Amino acid sequence: MTSISSSVSRPAQSLCVKRTATARRQSSAVTRAAAQEPLLVRTARGEDVERTPVWLMRQAGRYMAEFREFSDKYAFRHRSETPEIAIELSLQPWRAFGTDAVIFFSDILTPLPAMGIEFDVIKGKGPAIMNPVRSMDDVRALKPMADPAASLPFIHDTLSSIRSTIDPETALVGFIGTPWTLAAYSMEGKAEKNCRVTKTIMMNNPEVLLAFLDHLTEALIVYLSYQIESGAQVVQLFDSWAHHLSPAQFQEFSLPYANRLIAGVRARHPDVPIIFHANGGTGKLEFMAGGAVTSDVIGLDWHCDMGTARSTFGADTVLQGNVDPMVLFAKEDKIREEVGRVLGQAGSKHILGVGHGVIQGTPEESVGIFVDACKQLSKRKEAVNA
Repeated sequence: MTSISSSVSRPAQSLCVKRTATARRQSSAVTRAAAQEPLLVRTARGEDVERTPVWLMRQAGRYMAEFREFSDKYAFRHRSETPEIAIELSLQPWRAFGTDAVIFFSDILTPLPAMGIEFDVIKGKGPAIMNPVRSMDDVRALKPMADPAASLPFIHDTLSSIRSTIDPETALVGFIGTPWTLAAYSMEGKAEKNCRVTKTIMMNNPEVLLAFLDHLTEALIVYLSYQIESGAQVVQLFDSWAHHLSPAQFQEFSLPYANRLIAGVRARHPDVPIIFHANGGTGKLEFMAGGAVTSDVIGLDWHCDMGTARSTFGADTVLQGNVDPMVLFAKEDKIREEVGRVLGQAGSKHILGVGHGVIQGTPEESVGIFVDACKQLSKRKEAVNA
């Protein structure tokens, strides 16, 4: 088993706050260029870059044989909360495929115990919440995210060590679940296809859900800032359960809290790009466009057409995605064809990825082909001629 020891010490609202892409490109442009910031960071800021960066959601996963050496031996929380293991799992796909980013191995549920919500990930069944939040008394009993360095010290150790290991052109990605997604998980107690408990509370006792969303938003501002202070250079908000919401519900119970979270993090760390990814966002694109979502990058799942998304969001919005992950089961020429198609539709303001996580059973060589295709097909003429 490969082990990487951490040699880094532990010390360590308004919606109109959002800066425009133009202002971000103009501010500190010379300083950023001199610092040789990672390609993905520069792309997420809306800068003109030499090619499209590429990484994949769930790029550290069970499709990799060396990952399974750990997952077959250790439970999920042991893997994600033991820095030496989490570091190794995070770095495996970067070493194997040369992705432009390392997303650290963790889970969107990881901050919940710091608030008093216990969970486990049961092999073959998925996440299980031990004490679901379903009443106002439950919400009032929650703890604030007062000191993540004390309650979640492994996050700092993992991120800071990864940051010191990767090269300057590779971005380190941190992430969280959105308030809505964490609220739904915590109310259901598990993954539930109809989201029945949460939506019943939404309809009959909305004040409970709204109070919970408020608490989560403030806690996640602190937690995501902690990730940045530990080394994350780009952060992504996963609205993994957005598909459970109608467009109207999304506008009431998810989007305002995501935007408030973005504003809170941006007030603390204004130069760190933020990606918002809504699973099931296809029917909500028009409600996310025009600055309605205040993130720097909009992540798209594979259910929507990239060309339609580009028309909806306009030429200056940075988009991420959105190749169907099942394309990675195709032959090499088809993988390269699909990568080229999405790159062509997306244009230069784009980060390539799959529209959902890489699934178990995906051929490892296909991920390598995917990454190489992006690097070869997206080179800008001006960069080639330079």
